[in-house]
Amino acid sequence: MKVSTRKSSLQIDDYLDLLNLASSLEDLKWQKEIIRKLEYLQAELQPERLK
Repeated sequence: MKVSTRKSSLQIDDYLDLLNLASSLEDLKWQKEIIRKLEYLQAELQPERLK
């Protein structure tokens, strides 16, 4: 596994833990921020599609 991929997967795990905490606190604004960041990280990890 590449170092950058490993780092990204650790970040994702951390953000998922934070999302779980935000959900348990019922903090909708924080949940939305975390989801936005997760979507950004996901987009970074996906290879560009060929046209």
